[in-house]
Amino acid sequence: MLISIITATYNSETTVRNTIESVLCQTYKDIEYIVIDGASKDSTMSIVREYEPQFAGRMRWISECDNGIYDAMNKGIAMATGDVVGILNSDDFYTSDGVLEILVRELRLSGADAVYGDIHYVKHNNVGKCVRYYSSASFRRWKMRMGWMPAHPSFYCRKPVYDKYGTFDCAFKIGADFENLLRLIFVNKIQIRYVPVDCVTMRTGGVSTLGMSSHIQIFRDHMLAYKKNDVYSNHILESLRYVEKFLQILFNKLKRDFK
Repeated sequence: MLISIITATYNSETTVRNTIESVLCQTYKDIEYIVIDGASKDSTMSIVREYEPQFAGRMRWISECDNGIYDAMNKGIAMATGDVVGILNSDDFYTSDGVLEILVRELRLSGADAVYGDIHYVKHNNVGKCVRYYSSASFRRWKMRMGWMPAHPSFYCRKPVYDKYGTFDCAFKIGADFENLLRLIFVNKIQIRYVPVDCVTMRTGGVSTLGMSSHIQIFRDHMLAYKKNDVYSNHILESLRYVEKFLQILFNKLKRDFK
């Protein structure tokens, strides 16, 4: 089972080395690695080219202007030749060396269209300190009406699903990942399976973690996603997500405090 891993980069010289090395360290080796760069002005592409020989022909990359991260992801999916596609952002890295091995095993055993797991967030300058753990264990399909989705960086989906139902709608500023998963999981009811593993370590400071303005934009994008896909929701249902998120953060904090 060939896994296509896509990393979108733009001026990522301070973090992309960690991202690439975490791919190289995976025990599962039947992969192709696709880097889509948005014409970086720093040394990002020099770092990418430095590591290219270590992939022994399994890396492909392009560097050109694009229309943002979702456009880059779409380019990567279009280039992918794997049976399964996953996305690893350029400021993230795999939490352990066996992540892909575990996800592939579940895909084979379950026959699901897609699998997903957990992620955790760390400070940008201290990747050893967890500031929030995002567990997808409680995700249910119906919760998408409240704005919930599986942790997208942990989502590995069979390529024919994207070919059939489409990729990311670049009209969405922040919430194209939610709209895509709403379309795949809620509307078209693809078969999904949760895997209890911490898949990806994410640095805070990304486009979806930039504070109140980003939360407002996410809220707007979610409402547009419901409208586009003819899914009933409302502002009250969407707001309930923040209540559950607060309780999850509080529970995780209490667990850490009592360790």
